[in-house]
Amino acid sequence: MGHTATAQAGSGGLTATEHRLANGLRVVLSEDHLTPVAAVCLWYDVGSRHEVKGRTGLAHLFEHLMFQGSASVPGNGHFELVQGAGGSLNGTTSFERTNYFETMPTHQLELALWLEADRMGSLLAALDDESMENQRDVVKNERRQRYDNVPYGTAFERLTALAYPEGHPYHHTPIGSMADLDAASLEDARAFFRTYYAPNNAVLSVVGDIDPEKTLAWIEKYFGTIPSHDGKQPPRDGSLPDIIGEQLREEIVEEVPARALMAAYRLPHDGTRECDAADVALTILGGGESSLLHNRLVRRDQTAVAAGFGMLRLAGAPSLGWLDVKTSSGVEIPAIEAAVDEELARFAAEGPTAEEMERAQAQLEREWLDRLSTVAGRADELCRYAVLFGDPQLALTAVRRVLDVTAEEVQAVAAARLRPDNRAVLVYEPLAADGAQGEEGEENADSDENEGAEQ
Repeated sequence: MGHTATAQAGSGGLTATEHRLANGLRVVLSEDHLTPVAAVCLWYDVGSRHEVKGRTGLAHLFEHLMFQGSASVPGNGHFELVQGAGGSLNGTTSFERTNYFETMPTHQLELALWLEADRMGSLLAALDDESMENQRDVVKNERRQRYDNVPYGTAFERLTALAYPEGHPYHHTPIGSMADLDAASLEDARAFFRTYYAPNNAVLSVVGDIDPEKTLAWIEKYFGTIPSHDGKQPPRDGSLPDIIGEQLREEIVEEVPARALMAAYRLPHDGTRECDAADVALTILGGGESSLLHNRLVRRDQTAVAAGFGMLRLAGAPSLGWLDVKTSSGVEIPAIEAAVDEELARFAAEGPTAEEMERAQAQLEREWLDRLSTVAGRADELCRYAVLFGDPQLALTAVRRVLDVTAEEVQAVAAARLRPDNRAVLVYEPLAADGAQGEEGEENADSDENEGAEQ
């Protein structure tokens, strides 16, 4: 089944057509003949929220196993074939999905489609104890390098565990625990693949300099014979009250270069107008060097060397507003916290100015257009809206929805959500050489929520 490619109002002239194979695979195509390249993006509707206690990290581990070889492409052949053809590729895992993507010269598009179909249809034939142990060690080493052995590395993991209660599907992050990675068996991996790596649990988008009819023929040829699978259980309910109801707090004494205040605020679900309003609010408050918090803490008070406030959009659970402040030498956390709360309270009481709204919406518009302007970015957004919201066309009008948000809506969501009783707080105190708390140095590490949420 296909849909016409009529451009929607507010889409900037971008179009996309939708199709579905008999085995359930959803296909989204978007032509763009500006440059002779094509992007292939495949989203599987599985992430860490689908995992169960004792088997965390399986979704991310399987992302690695997908590059370990399939029936027709052994070892590192997937990388070698794509890169040898002049393309690029990768894969990532988040709470809500696992994705794989290639950007290829147009004349090599068929190769990318064949490679993705081959591992979707035949990975189990190549999955054995050797490949399992190899990638288990790779993921454990990744955890050491990006989480356990770097300053502030476990901040995202700790804050999500505070913000989402024990037993909640978002309580643990995609990286998983060392114990669970060790406990995962080959049969666990095989069962995981059979359950989630099926065409009826995936969306395939192809964007760029393509011939839609020929592209659909290739997709039908390579993906059409892969059987569907009906064993998937829906993810556990991720709903929570709008407000946490108290301030949750943890203090960490570690070898970090500076004191840090980090906080996660519970915000509206992605896909809602309230979420867009929250995004505008956080951009005004902490999105770059023109933001209110940067101006207050870094420029005016000079109590911090960095101050940011960003958003982790989530569809199946409350989104998170992510505050990250690294202090200047000698500054205590209470002074930072008091200044942050003062700025948030003032913003909630007064709302944004017209200039602040214009600047924030222009910033968000530029970020959206940057994503949609590349074939890889557009392919990813089309998959995202298809998997999480059921309609890939929403990706083409997302900019318009952000620009429609009013100052009153921004003020309302700030007043309702950016409150001390609606946050999980993490305080980092440096560990001096003698074991006592001491003075900090300059900031030389950064904590990025996307690093924790997307492997």
